[in-house]
Amino acid sequence: MSLLDDVAERDGWRCWVCDEPVDPDMSVNDPRGPSVDSRTADRKAKVAERLAHRGCNTRKGAVKVVIAWPDHLHVADPAPLVTVADRLERKGGREVVARCPTRQDARASAEWLVDRFSRLVPGLPVTADVQAGGGQFLVVLATDRR
Repeated sequence: MSLLDDVAERDGWRCWVCDEPVDPDMSVNDPRGPSVDSRTADRKAKVAERLAHRGCNTRKGAVKVVIAWPDHLHVADPAPLVTVADRLERKGGREVVARCPTRQDARASAEWLVDRFSRLVPGLPVTADVQAGGGQFLVVLATDRR
């Protein structure tokens, strides 16, 4: 089995950048085809390879990766998730990642974040908590210290 197949199987054939499915039968030369990538541009960092669409991988080299928050989530001041992932992976601890108008919106955001982080940073056990404060609800991600 090739490195691409190994990485793709581990990642469940989902692109780490856009979180969309990657078609294993698509040509590796097609923008929606599979490619192996690492999450960082730092070549000295020891980061495991990740599955990405060829197009997502190419764009990542030209601009900083931004993990989009879904439109159906009602959040204010959403945190840049790649930056949050890097900090939690490096330092552990907890970080406020969004403010929401209702507890239901915050709960939906928290569930999405735990699911998304399971693919964004596999092996980093992340939990999400909703805290009320100032007439709004804060979504807090946490992990153990590294």
